Amino acid sequence: MELKCKINGEEVTLRAEPTARLRDVLYRAGYRSVRDSDDAEGFAGSDTIVFNGKLKYANFILFYQAEGTEIRTAEGLLNGRELNNVQKAMVAAGIVQSAYNAPAAALILTWLLEQKPNPTREEIKDVLTSIFIRDAGYEHYYLAVKLATELRDFGEFRSEIAPTFRPSLEVVGKPCGKIDGAALVSGEPVFVEDKVPENAWCLHVLRSPFASAYIKSIDTSEAEKLPGVAAILTAYNTPETHYMQAGQGNPEPSPHDRRLFNRKVRHVGDRVAGIIARTPAIADQAAALIKVEYEPQGAVYTVEEAMAEGAPLVHNGEVIYNAGAPADLAEYNKLAGDEREGKVVYQFPLGADIHKNIAASNKGGIGDMEKGFAEADAIVERTYQTSQIQHTPLEPHVCYAHIEGGRLVLNCATQVPYHVRRIVSWVCGIPENKIHVIKERVGGGYGSKQDILVEDLTGYAAWVTGKPVYYRNTRAEEFYANSTRHPMRVKVKMGGKKDGTITALFMEVCANTGPFGNHCLTVPMNSCSKTLPLFAVDNMAYDLKVFYTNTPPAGAYQGYGTPKGTYGIMMAMAELADKLGVDYRTMVEKNHVSEGYMLEILKGLGEGREGNVVPVGSCGLDEAIAKGCDMIEWGKKEVSDDPDWKIGKGFAMIMQGSGLPGLDHAEAIAKLETDGTVILNSGGADLGTGLDTISAKAVKEVLKLPMEKITVVSGDTDSCVFDTGAYASSGTFFSGNASLLAAKKLKEKILAEAALQMNEKVEDLDVRAPGEVYSKTSGKALTYGELSHAAIAGDGRGQMVAHGSYVTKASSVPYGAHFAQVAVNVRTGEIKVQKFYALQDAGTPINPEIALCQMYGAAMKSIGHTLYEDMKLDENGKCINANLTDYGAPMIGEAPEDFKSMLIDVNDDFGPFGAKSISEIACNGAAPAIGIAIHDACGVWMRSWPMTPEKLLHELGRI
Repeated sequence: MELKCKINGEEVTLRAEPTARLRDVLYRAGYRSVRDSDDAEGFAGSDTIVFNGKLKYANFILFYQAEGTEIRTAEGLLNGRELNNVQKAMVAAGIVQSAYNAPAAALILTWLLEQKPNPTREEIKDVLTSIFIRDAGYEHYYLAVKLATELRDFGEFRSEIAPTFRPSLEVVGKPCGKIDGAALVSGEPVFVEDKVPENAWCLHVLRSPFASAYIKSIDTSEAEKLPGVAAILTAYNTPETHYMQAGQGNPEPSPHDRRLFNRKVRHVGDRVAGIIARTPAIADQAAALIKVEYEPQGAVYTVEEAMAEGAPLVHNGEVIYNAGAPADLAEYNKLAGDEREGKVVYQFPLGADIHKNIAASNKGGIGDMEKGFAEADAIVERTYQTSQIQHTPLEPHVCYAHIEGGRLVLNCATQVPYHVRRIVSWVCGIPENKIHVIKERVGGGYGSKQDILVEDLTGYAAWVTGKPVYYRNTRAEEFYANSTRHPMRVKVKMGGKKDGTITALFMEVCANTGPFGNHCLTVPMNSCSKTLPLFAVDNMAYDLKVFYTNTPPAGAYQGYGTPKGTYGIMMAMAELADKLGVDYRTMVEKNHVSEGYMLEILKGLGEGREGNVVPVGSCGLDEAIAKGCDMIEWGKKEVSDDPDWKIGKGFAMIMQGSGLPGLDHAEAIAKLETDGTVILNSGGADLGTGLDTISAKAVKEVLKLPMEKITVVSGDTDSCVFDTGAYASSGTFFSGNASLLAAKKLKEKILAEAALQMNEKVEDLDVRAPGEVYSKTSGKALTYGELSHAAIAGDGRGQMVAHGSYVTKASSVPYGAHFAQVAVNVRTGEIKVQKFYALQDAGTPINPEIALCQMYGAAMKSIGHTLYEDMKLDENGKCINANLTDYGAPMIGEAPEDFKSMLIDVNDDFGPFGAKSISEIACNGAAPAIGIAIHDACGVWMRSWPMTPEKLLHELGRI
């Protein structure tokens, strides 16, 4: 049908089926800001519009209902190309990060200010209950509204946006807003879905209903006859190539244990067939015509089941080692089962034994554990269990692939463009120079887009059919066919003396990697390698085992395994302090590392090889603990007026890393253009974290150019240079340092060229704003534009281009402490986080406002993991809460009443401008801080997350 309505003040005629969703119609009509994050569930709010003056979800409105209506979308907020006050304030406040629903948030807040010019905090909170924010948390949204009203009333921002650092620098350490903020908040077409042409074919995946089964046969003949079906891919017509989906180093510390399609399915939702069809409707029809005969097998879902004697084996095929094969491998492989099992290929030994469902293992330590425990006045030995968690990025996993000039081009939402290229080249059997990966803006990753979960199949489908192919996960597929946080069982044994000195510390970690070994060593290793080095203890050891199971796949998630290890080790420390009768704060302060302490424990904590033993560098632990204890009034007992509510306090010290020294590698190229502007090509992948802005600030500080004369192009494998990717907190440290090096080398080339053109000595020259070389002796000056014009003339020496490559064995570790005050209802089991303070040392925060918001966002995630989030599987391994509403991700109503992020100022020796990482570490503190606070409130220890009311009442003996 055809109808007329008014959109953003313009009379518009639209055509669609009467019952089509209005969101879909608006998006196809070019209103790209109206996005879909939840498959029309009505949770995320990315599809918010103003419909006849009221905020509505466009997915809840049928097309025919729009006849004669007035509709506003975020595109209507712009005045020409100028942002409105709310959009400017959002960018300034640092909340425009992954930004998939930032335009919707801007529309909501604009509408609010039109209704209530000076809204209260409660009114802001109320209107934001309709939108899900995962990246930046909610706290700076209140600030954004305040800034918008100031801009309206005074023409400027008057509130402090964030603290500033390094007075000697111009933009580093100062809140300046992201360089891509305007594009993101206004709804420009910057995401993968915006690059897909109308003629693209869709890819649909038929998935397994069984947790473990052999495929006896697949009959696709009837489906292939359907008009509009280009191809159907199965295990029987795709390559035998075994690979893994973890986008990290090469060779990888992960087993190559999967194919595009396996003849044994290993979890509910595993791939069975891929259908390339003209439309989704045709693909669904084809899927219904495919006949699959399964041979169900026994399954295991927990590490306890996986390690049991005689347990069903998740993998039982041939094992291959590309290096370091054991002497008895031939005998070992005689135990292999059905040929449909496939193979498991190890690049080097990972301590695996698939006949015991062990995907990887490691152990090590320092000192004398027996002696350490013998010296203890008290010992605690406790086990802590964590659940399976989904990342829930607002943008689901998505990829568009097509052929151009005989090459495969992939538009991806990825954290690791160069690893995507490498793995897709393996799968397709083509060299890397025939593949072009373009990292578009990423609408939320949090580690899940470090894994190559959709690009492998989408790329292969386009390559073999020659069709432009588009694939997008449903929200349910995000849960059961994607990577998740590894569930872990962490057993901690800790001994201490009456004065609070810890004498021995042992961790046993059993991790559940699901059916495939993505990051099966590196993630669980972090549970030890990013926790044990917090302790100045002479006797420490760990024993790590990672088990295959038939649960939804696990993989990378912000913090990797550290949140689980921190939960176990800090809870055990609090339990030991309680047993010894020592104040927990005293024990923490007595046993944590400080600058210069030699970290011998690191020797055994490498990722498949010996680690680097280094001293503790810059460390803000003491200040974070002292300030946090003052803020939360540690030692003061809070009492509620209601006897059912008990109040308690807790905190945890935390650490992370800044990339992987000795493993990570980042590069950048800085080019002086013909008019004196600069383009920096960075291999780094900005996920919304502000990495491109960090690169631009590095150029600004070195070359003294205005920010508007600096462009950053990143994550494009054709135009940029290699970078291992945005994971393991490497962005600022590695990619930022590469950009800084490139800028410094470009400056050297500029000065050398200027010395020739100006007839001056290089040592007499320097650069200054607004982009010129000047002589410190003669006073002569030459603009970059004049310099570049002469250099590329017919008799010039050519364009000035500089390459920065950064590798290091130096370790820059961020530290911090997170504090919680909770109220516990001992009658109902309800738990409220009243206060949460995140204090972190990030070295020099290059983008302080963005850093604060990343801390808020990560802390909110970890509060969610601690109290609410949990993927629930039924007895057959099927996820039964595979949607955002039932899953329970926290929204603004669950945010702490008093929520603060604080940056502790230290200056690191190795990071760019003294910077360290900021985001991942902020996932680590909530579980132990809240768990310790619950004990302080009501006397029970919560040894599993999520810490639900039912579990609390059980511990209290009420149920």
